[in-house]
Amino acid sequence: MSTPVLKVTDLAKSYGAIQAVAGVSFEVMPGEIFGVIGPNGSGKTTLFNSVLGQIKPNAGRIELAGRDITGKSPMELNQLGVGRTFQTLQVFGKMTVRDNLIVAAQEHRGSMFSRMFAPTDSGLGDKADALIQQFRIGHVAHKKAGELSYGQQKLVDIAMAFMSEPQLVLLDEPCAGVNPSLVGGISDLLKDLNRKRMDGAQGAQGGSFVVIEHNMDFVMDLCHRILVMVEGKKMAIGTPAEIRANKQVLDAYLGN
Repeated sequence: MSTPVLKVTDLAKSYGAIQAVAGVSFEVMPGEIFGVIGPNGSGKTTLFNSVLGQIKPNAGRIELAGRDITGKSPMELNQLGVGRTFQTLQVFGKMTVRDNLIVAAQEHRGSMFSRMFAPTDSGLGDKADALIQQFRIGHVAHKKAGELSYGQQKLVDIAMAFMSEPQLVLLDEPCAGVNPSLVGGISDLLKDLNRKRMDGAQGAQGGSFVVIEHNMDFVMDLCHRILVMVEGKKMAIGTPAEIRANKQVLDAYLGN
């Protein structure tokens, strides 16, 4: 059996009397695209932010490729090989698309001081150019990110998460606010990244993604397995077909 890229065991987080996450456990295997869904207030974001070091859980254990990372800071996790996107865009509007990608990789390498005084592209230009082509944003590579459409900025934001060549990428609502015509393109792009990273030098561990998303068609089309959360608890976990057929899930979430 392969070691899970991400293993979460009995994770719990409360705010006073409110139990935001109540003993949730799951594993993400090498090369897997893993979805997390649930209605508003189900604990998805708290779970995500606990894994990413944004908040400290009250209990439980988080492992990255067998290593305990519980309580690690976001910077430490980034340097250990965890990439992420946020619900809100994190691009630098006054910088070009290409420079946004370069800065994202510099962040993985060191401090703000080292990033500010590093050479122009820190030897990262070729990597940035390759991702720009893969994300099909070459025609805007030298435009300021703030001049792009929201959908184009979203693509830049996702590309930035891959610049450090992480072994695990967590994507927080990659389709939020995106024109419906672009949603299918994002799904195809993530599938392609998953496939190429599994086939590349990193092997399957380079293609492991965790996705939180409200767009059910997107999640069902993209993910290999899905975790359903309701009221801070794990209601179900399974393949898209199994989740679609789960009456409890249909009643509690999909049916609504």
